[in-house]
Amino acid sequence: MTVKDRRFSVSTSKGLDIKNITDQGQEIVDQSGVKEGMATFFIAGSTAAITTIEYESGLQHDIAEALDRLFPKDIYYKHHEKWHDGNGHSHIRASFIGQDFTAPITNAKLELGTWQQIILCDMDVPSREREIIVKIYGE
Repeated sequence: MTVKDRRFSVSTSKGLDIKNITDQGQEIVDQSGVKEGMATFFIAGSTAAITTIEYESGLQHDIAEALDRLFPKDIYYKHHEKWHDGNGHSHIRASFIGQDFTAPITNAKLELGTWQQIILCDMDVPSREREIIVKIYGE
């Protein structure tokens, strides 16, 4: 079995920024030479997450509104007492979505549904340069 470790960076804007990273992921799979296996995408950071949606403007809007309802920005978070950075909501949102996503690789392609894309959700207060770690396992 082959194990490949690849990384790529994504620049994000402040607040909730949702980026489609599917094409970068498939490019890494193409370069890996793996035909059958798994690809795990991981974001090292506690205020960002990786998941999958149909990447279209309506759902991007709906995710933002759902996160605002579940984890409002303007309520008290004890985290603010420690760092005074105003991003308690960012940490909670990221922990609920999760920092990784795994997809099967079949015939050298990420196996995703027709309307399914891999997304990075950066929820931190400032703009960031995020590094996505991709581990590819397979033959």
